[in-house]
Amino acid sequence: MGKAFYLEIGSEEIPAGYIRPALEAMARQLTQFFDDQRIGHGRPLIGGTPRRLCLHVPDVAERQQAGSVEVLGPPRQVAFDAAGKPTKAAEGFARNQGVAVGDLRIKSTPKGEYVVLVREESGQATRALLEPMLPDFIAHIPFPKSMRWADLQVTFARPVRWITALLGGDVVNFQYGDITSGNQSFGHRFMNPQWLTVTDHDSHRAQLERHHVIVDFDQRRELIARGIVQEAAKVGGRVLDDPELLEEVTQLVEFPYPLLGEFEEKYLELPPQVPITVMKEHQRYFAVVDADGKLMRYFVTVANTIPRDPALVAAGNARVIRARLEDARFYYEEDRKVRLDQRAEQLKDVVFHSKLGTSWEKMERFRTLARWLGEQLGLAEFDTIERAAKLCKADLVTGMVGQFPELQGVMGRDYALKEGEPEAVAEAIHEHYLPIRAGGPLPERIEGAVLSIADKIDTIVGCFSVGLIPTGTTDPFALRRQTLGIIRIILEKDLPVSLEGLIDQALPLLDRHRTEPLETVRRAVLGFFQGRLHHLLTSQDGYATDLVEAALAPGIDNLAAAVARTRALNAFKQRADFEALAAAFKRVVNIIKDGEPTPVEPARFTAEAETALHQAVQNAAVAIRRQLDQGDYGAALEAVAALKAPIDRFFDQVLVMDKDEALKRNRLALLTAVHDLFSGLADFRKIQAG
Repeated sequence: MGKAFYLEIGSEEIPAGYIRPALEAMARQLTQFFDDQRIGHGRPLIGGTPRRLCLHVPDVAERQQAGSVEVLGPPRQVAFDAAGKPTKAAEGFARNQGVAVGDLRIKSTPKGEYVVLVREESGQATRALLEPMLPDFIAHIPFPKSMRWADLQVTFARPVRWITALLGGDVVNFQYGDITSGNQSFGHRFMNPQWLTVTDHDSHRAQLERHHVIVDFDQRRELIARGIVQEAAKVGGRVLDDPELLEEVTQLVEFPYPLLGEFEEKYLELPPQVPITVMKEHQRYFAVVDADGKLMRYFVTVANTIPRDPALVAAGNARVIRARLEDARFYYEEDRKVRLDQRAEQLKDVVFHSKLGTSWEKMERFRTLARWLGEQLGLAEFDTIERAAKLCKADLVTGMVGQFPELQGVMGRDYALKEGEPEAVAEAIHEHYLPIRAGGPLPERIEGAVLSIADKIDTIVGCFSVGLIPTGTTDPFALRRQTLGIIRIILEKDLPVSLEGLIDQALPLLDRHRTEPLETVRRAVLGFFQGRLHHLLTSQDGYATDLVEAALAPGIDNLAAAVARTRALNAFKQRADFEALAAAFKRVVNIIKDGEPTPVEPARFTAEAETALHQAVQNAAVAIRRQLDQGDYGAALEAVAALKAPIDRFFDQVLVMDKDEALKRNRLALLTAVHDLFSGLADFRKIQAG
C-alpha cells in the first residue's frame, strides 16, 4: 500500500465554468507525471467549489521504481567509420555523458541505427520529486483567463489564499507566490470562517461538511436537485428541466440552500421563453412549470448560505427579477410597434463585420445560398424559405434582443406569428440559429435546416475569405461550432448536399470582400470541415485517430459517405488478416509513388502473375462500382481484400523495376490500377500497425 497524496488550492471565488475543466486537467497532468516518473498510484479523485480545487490520489508509491533511461546519440554511420572505429562524434557523445565509448550501444529505430547510452536509475523518493514540481504544476493549470495579484509574478484564476499539500499525512513543502504549502484549509467563508487542520482526505471531507462546505460535485448536485424539486412542489409545480443550469449552479455554491420566489402574474403575458431566459441567463434561477408544462409565476434560486430569514432573501431575489422582467415587458411592447419588414430594412445600417459588410448584405448572400440548396434538394417550399430568409435577422435590431441577446430567433418567431406570418416562416426564423451549442437540438423543419446551413456556410467562408481564421486558443466567431452544426444537420437529416458544391456557391458571393486567394480559401474551408468531422468521429463515436484519417483521405464532399467509409473500415480492421492486407496495399503505394498515368497493356505481360492480377483488378472494379453505388462500403472493402493473393503472387514472381523501360512502366500502370481501386475507400498508409 502506498500513501495518499492530497492537494487543495484555496482561492477567491473561481468562475463556475473554470472549475471542473481545471480539475480534470489537474488529474490528467498529475497522473502523467506519476507515470513518467515510474511512481505507482491509484485513481485520482477530484472535488471542488468556487473557493477550492481538491485533488486526491490514493496509493502513491513512496519511491520511484528503479529503471533504465535511453539517451539517443548520433547515427551509427556518423559515430563509427567503415572499419568500425569510433569517430569524434562518438567520442564527444560519450564524453558529454560521462562514460567510455565502450559503454555505448547500437539501436535500430524507424529512422535507422543510432548510438544509445542506457543509464540505470535508482528510484528517488516521491516527496523529493513532488516538491520542485508542484509550483510549476499549479502555474500550468489551464484556465480560460488567469490573473496576477499584488506584486507577485505567479498567476491563477483568482488570488490564491492557501495551499494544502500532504503525502501520507505529512506536508509536501513548496511555495507558490507568497503562499507556503501546509496542512491548513478553511471553512465556509460566511458560515464557518475558520482555519481547519487537515490530516487526510476522508476525514477532511467530513470536516468540511461540518463546516458547511460540500466539496463533492455529485453530492452537491444531488442536494440542489432534490431541494429545488421540493421547493417547486410547495406550489404544485415542477422545475423546468435544465441540466446545464443545474451544473452551473452546482459550481457556484459551497453549501446549497434552495429558496422559492415569485413574480407578478402580468409577466406571464410575455412569451414564456422571455421570463425563462431572464431567470436563467441573468440570475441563475430555475423556472417552475405546472403539470402541463405551462410556466408559473414562481422560481427557485439557490443561496450559498443558510439565511436567517429565508422569506426576506426570497423577496430580495424577487425584486431583482422583477426589474429585469419589467425591462423585458417594456421592450416587448415597443418592439411590436414596428413590423419585421421594416426591421429588416434597418439591417442595411448594421455592420455584420467591417471586412464582410452589413447584416443586410449577409442576409442577401445566404438567401441566395438557401435558394440554391432548395433547388439541389428538390424542395417545393421556396416561398417559405425566401420569406424566412428576409426576416430571420430582423429581430437583431429589436430592443428585446438588444437587451437580451440570448433571445435572437426566439423573438423573431414570436413577432412573426403576432404579425400573421405563416407558422412555417416563423419556425424557420427561430430554427435557422440551431444548433446553438455542441450537441444542441437541430432544426426540425426542412426550411429551418436549409436556412441554418446557408447562414452558417456564409459566415464560415466569409471569415476564411478575409483571414479571420480560428487558432488553437481563439474562435471569436464560433466557426468550429457552426461547422459542426452544418455537419450534424446534413448527416442527421440525411440531406444529399455536396459540401464542395456548397462552398463553391458561397465563394463568389464574397468576391467583393475577399482578401485571400480563392483556391486558398476553398482548400482551407474544406480542410476545416475535415478537421471538425475528424473530431466528431474520434471524440463522439470513439474511432481511432489513424483509422479516421485513413477513411477521410478520399474526401468528404459526401459527408454521409465519409462516415459510412469510417464505420466500414473500422469493422474491416477487425479481420484477423488486416495487418497483412494493409501491408500489401502500402507496398503498392510505396512502389508506384505518384503513379503511372499510361493505360495497362496486357500484351506486354510476361508472367502469369501479371495476367492474374490484371483480371482480378477488372473483376474487383466491376464489383466495387456496384457496391459503391449501393453505399455498401463494407462489401467494397471485401472486394478489395480479394486482391491480396494476386498482389502477393505478383510481387513474388515479377520484378517491377525491370531494366526494360516499357515493361517497368506497364507494371507500374497495373499497380496504379490496383491503387486506384482502394484509394477511393481509404489511405491504408495512415493506419498504424497493431
